[in-house]
Order: sequence, then C-alpha cells, then structure tokens
Amino acid sequence: MSSTTQWLAVRKPLPPKQTALLTIASFLLPLLVWCFVSYVPFIWHPKIEVTEPGGVTWFKKGMLVDRELFSDQAMLAAEDNRAAPKGDRANPVYLPAPHEVATAFYSAFTTEPKRKSEKWLHESLWHSITVIFWGFVLSSLIGIPLGILCGTYAAVSRLNEPFIEFFRYLPAPAFGALAVAILGIHDGPKIAIIFIGTFFQQVLIVSNTTRKLDVALLEAALTLGAKKINLLFRVVVPGILPELYRDQRILLGWAWTYLIVAELIGTSSGITWFITQQARYKNFDNVFAAIIMIGVIGIATDLLLAALGKRLFPWEKHQGNS
Repeated sequence: MSSTTQWLAVRKPLPPKQTALLTIASFLLPLLVWCFVSYVPFIWHPKIEVTEPGGVTWFKKGMLVDRELFSDQAMLAAEDNRAAPKGDRANPVYLPAPHEVATAFYSAFTTEPKRKSEKWLHESLWHSITVIFWGFVLSSLIGIPLGILCGTYAAVSRLNEPFIEFFRYLPAPAFGALAVAILGIHDGPKIAIIFIGTFFQQVLIVSNTTRKLDVALLEAALTLGAKKINLLFRVVVPGILPELYRDQRILLGWAWTYLIVAELIGTSSGITWFITQQARYKNFDNVFAAIIMIGVIGIATDLLLAALGKRLFPWEKHQGNS
C-alpha cells in the first residue's frame, strides 16, 4: 500500500506513528497560527504600544492605541515642534501572545488573591468541578434508566419522548431566574442548569443507543424464557454498556459547556468568577489561561475515561474506538 493510500484509507485505522503525528499536528497548527498572529508584525498588529510618549501628553508608556490615531498624534506633534511619540506595532489587548498566556497559566496558581474574600484559582476550579459532578451525576441517575426503558419498551417511549423532544429545545439558561427563586442563590441553581442542559439530551441519546441493540438477542432471550426484568439486566444493559459508556463521555463534555452560564446564576463563584473578574480589569492573558485550563481539565478527564473504558471493555479494542 502506497504512503498516500495509507494516509487516505477510508474508515481504516491509521498506523500508530501516523496517528501520533496527526494528533500532535491538530494542536500544533492552531498554535502556529496564534504565534504568527502574535509575533509577525505585518500579519495582524492593528495597535501601537507606546514606548515613548514624546510630546503627546495623554500618551502613557505601555499604552495601546490604534495605528491611525498614533499616526495623527505623531503628525500633530511634528507640526507643533514637539517630540514625536515612539511605539511598536502590537496585537490588541484581547489577544495576548502565547508566552503571556503561558506565564499567566503558571502565575494564576501561585499568585495570592488580593482580597481575603476571594479564593485561590485552584479552589475556584475545584468548586466548578463539584458543580459539574453533581449536576451530571443527578442527570445520569434519572436519565440513563429512563433512556434504557424508552429504548426497550414502545409504551414508555411514547409516554416520555414526545415531551422530552419538545423540552430539549428550551434553552437551559432561561430557567435561571426560576432556579434561583426555588433553590436559592448558591450552588443549587447552578447544578439545576447543568441538570437541565444534559438530562433531556441524555434520555434521547441513551434510548437511541438502546434501540441499536440487535433485536435477535432480545427474541432469543424471550424464547429461552427470560422474564421482562431479567431481560433488562441480563441482556439489554450488558449489550449496550460499551456504547452507553461512550455516550456518557460525550454528554459530560456538554455539561462543561453549560458551566459558564450556570455559574453566572446566583452568587458569582468558580472559574467563571475568575474569568469575569479578570476580563473586567482587562487581564486578558489570565482570561485565556483560564479558558485553556477548562479545556485541559476536560480533555484530561476524557482521556482518563477512555483509558478506563479500554480496561472495562477490552473486547471493544478491535473497533478502534477509544
């Protein structure tokens, strides 16, 4: 098989070396674009960072101004025989360079909060993880059994899925005010938003996964005298378990997407509070660092669950799914 054919093989697993190269490239390519935008002046540097204010009294060292405004002020200074300001082309403050974000990523964990009422970043992160955990666990405790029942029994499906199909289109954040009124201003409404955001999707996804189970297995079990309750626990659940596990990994990612909105409800807390505070003071290097932290935690969790899945379901390895 030629090299080109190997790379473009249709629905066939790639060799380990090629898989590793493409995985690395998927992260390197966006990073390279970010580096080009940040470090190559003629690509995108619409601002000027003032290095010497010169005769422009309102310029300050380190200040970012538009290039056109800087040019106009330099011309006015020259016409009035004042010292011309000096500056370097720079990115706008809302897109810090990679090295600035990397520095912020480290310093955010080592810098003590300025106010006693504020929490360390690791404490805020742990609080957010706790909200995600309880919201998703409560959603799964109800959503998984209901989804399996809907996928197994047509009567249960007709009783529940039409309303769930309707409700899943309602945006979870719309229930924020109601959640605060019922559950208070602390973590209750935040957990409720995570629950609402994942529960209805979870029921539909799990029911669809259950319906994919080979009906011949069910017929064989019934022929051999299996009772309805045994059919669920001896045939249906073991038959869908690997796919159900993968569904939960995907749905956990959805839970993370609702985190920012959930934590804006009621009292400010968690990683969202850190992001909003840093954005308020235009510390966008910290904002980007916090956003990347969420991604790192998410991908690390998913990789951990994928590794656990390989141990729990070793017979699934040949399918090439992690």
